[in-house]
Amino acid sequence: MDPVGKALWFIESHFADALTLDDIADCGCVSRFHMARAFEAATGLSVMRYVRARRLSEAARRLAGGAPEILAVAIDAGYGSHEAFTRAFREQFGLAPEALRARGHLDNLALVEPIKMDETLLTHLEPPRFVDGEPLLVAGLGERYTCDTSTAIPSQWQRFNAYFGKVPGQVGGVAYGVGYNADEAGNFDYLCGVEVSDFSALPAEFSRVRIPAQRYAVFSHREHVSTIRRTMNTIWNQWLPASGHTPADAPHFERYDEKFDPISGMGGLEIWLPLKG
Repeated sequence: MDPVGKALWFIESHFADALTLDDIADCGCVSRFHMARAFEAATGLSVMRYVRARRLSEAARRLAGGAPEILAVAIDAGYGSHEAFTRAFREQFGLAPEALRARGHLDNLALVEPIKMDETLLTHLEPPRFVDGEPLLVAGLGERYTCDTSTAIPSQWQRFNAYFGKVPGQVGGVAYGVGYNADEAGNFDYLCGVEVSDFSALPAEFSRVRIPAQRYAVFSHREHVSTIRRTMNTIWNQWLPASGHTPADAPHFERYDEKFDPISGMGGLEIWLPLKG
C-alpha cells in the first residue's frame, strides 16, 4: 500500500485520538514532508485539513441525530471548548452546531466523506534521470495558494504570458513553475517565471526565488498539461517510496522548454523533484 493509502486507513481508524502529522507520516513510513506532499498530490487536500473536516463531518452526523451534549461532541472531535468547536463548525458548514441539531437532518450539508484512494496511477512512469542542478534565479508572478485554490494556477500562467520574453535580464526561453514555502496546512507559494541573470531591474509586482544547487530526479510529462496531477501522484506515491530516495524540503519546479505550447497545453514538460544527498 502506498503512503497515502496507509495514511487514510490510519486516520479513519484513529478518529478519537489526538492525531498529528508526525503520527500519520510514521504510519506511512515516510517523513512528514513526504507525507504532506504525497497526500496533497493524491487527494487535493492537506493532511490535517482532511482530518479536521472528517472529524467535523462525523460530529455533524451526531448532531443531526440529536446528540444531547454539544460539548461532548466537541471534545470527541478534538476541541477543548464549545466556542472553539462552534467557530470551526461554522467555518466548515456555514451554520452553528445548535442550528444543525435543531433542524435534525444533513440535507444540503457539504460533508467530507472518507476518501477512497484513486487507484489510477500511471501504468508506466518513465524512469527519471538524475541531475546535479546549478543555482538558479527565477522571477515572475507569484501567488499563495491552498489546496482548494490551486485550480487558479492556469490563470496565473495566462497573466504571466504577457511578460514572457520581456522580463529584464531574462536568460533563455524556458519557463519555470516553482513551488516553495509549503506549510503543514497545505498552503504554498507558486511562481510562474523565467531564469534571470539578476533581480535588480524587475517590475515591482514580480516575485523572486533563489533556487540553490540541488540534486534532482527529473521526470518527463508528455501528456496534456492538465493531467500533470496524475503524474505527480505517481511520483510521490509509487516511485518515491520504492526508490530508496528521500525528498528534500526545497523548491521543486516544472520546466517548460520551447517545445511546450501554452495555447494548446501540449508539447510536454519536466518535473524536477529535489532529493536529499
